[in-house]
Amino acid sequence: MSKIKENINVDFYNKVVQLLSIARKSVIQRVNKTMVYTYFEIGKIIVEEEQKGKIRAKYGKKILKGLSEKLSKEFGRGFSQRNLEQMRQFYVVYSKTQTLSAEFTNKKSETVPRISDSIDFQLSWSHYLFLVRVDNPDERKFYEIEAINNSWSLRELQRQFGTALFERLALSRDKKGVKKLSEKGQIIEKPKDTVKDPYILEFLGFPEESKYSETELEQKIIDKLEHFLLEFGKGYTFVGRQVRFTFDDKHFRVDLVFYNRILQCFVLVDLKIGEITHQDLGQMQMYVNYYDRKVKLENENKTIGIILCKKKNETLVEITLPENNEQIFASKYQTVLPSKQELKQLIENKGDE
Repeated sequence: MSKIKENINVDFYNKVVQLLSIARKSVIQRVNKTMVYTYFEIGKIIVEEEQKGKIRAKYGKKILKGLSEKLSKEFGRGFSQRNLEQMRQFYVVYSKTQTLSAEFTNKKSETVPRISDSIDFQLSWSHYLFLVRVDNPDERKFYEIEAINNSWSLRELQRQFGTALFERLALSRDKKGVKKLSEKGQIIEKPKDTVKDPYILEFLGFPEESKYSETELEQKIIDKLEHFLLEFGKGYTFVGRQVRFTFDDKHFRVDLVFYNRILQCFVLVDLKIGEITHQDLGQMQMYVNYYDRKVKLENENKTIGIILCKKKNETLVEITLPENNEQIFASKYQTVLPSKQELKQLIENKGDE
């Protein structure tokens, strides 16, 4: 067996393995997609049958119990009464909002029978089981779009929901902007679009009232860089930490330097474990000016500076920074998960202003 392996060209072998891996992944995706459409259609049939019985609660439970028993005998596990209730809920929620892809609308009984609505499902059944429990339709659609666009696993979808990504992005937008989030997801066209307030860094493992230095905070971020980049946003690549630059024989260091491929610009991050001051803002302005004049290329856009701080005085930030500011941002960070209810209340209050 080992002699056979030795005689096989490595590149040749790798190409075959890659092709088989892609094919296997494609088959799994196809099976998952078919399963989601099938469960949607089962939910539809259940609802239609319930309507014949005028949707009486006892009638609904009775048909689900009977259906579960028969399906379980014929097809085995996966068709408990609870699972059938979830299929029903899936149909009820998504029949109102989605559109079916052409590949399924034109098919007959060979894959999924009698799908009549226009629906396009691109996530796994586990993703949709989670999404149907999101009450706000706009919020649900936002997370669905982001999960598709960013290939979020179920765990990452759960984390983004748990850290109230929708509410945090909505806080910096007007009513039209919030509606746009639910229709298109997070679209990054200008620097402000990529900034969150607050950033949630619960993955660093700092208790809420723990004491730590800026150096320790920086090190934790580096240790959990993959998690930080997911929280930081779309299009970011890491450039370096404590990046030094010098002029007039004076040395300066930027805590963290990133590059955003979407905005095509450098993003400088300064970490503050206390309340932000006007000196902090002035220092970041100097960092940004240096990068704009000495580092960035002509075809690149202006540098962005983000100060991550534990506390922030909105008035101080507004007065210190120039009007129509598009380069310097101050955002709070939290080391524990926020209350979604509190963030929702902030959005509601903002909408009443």
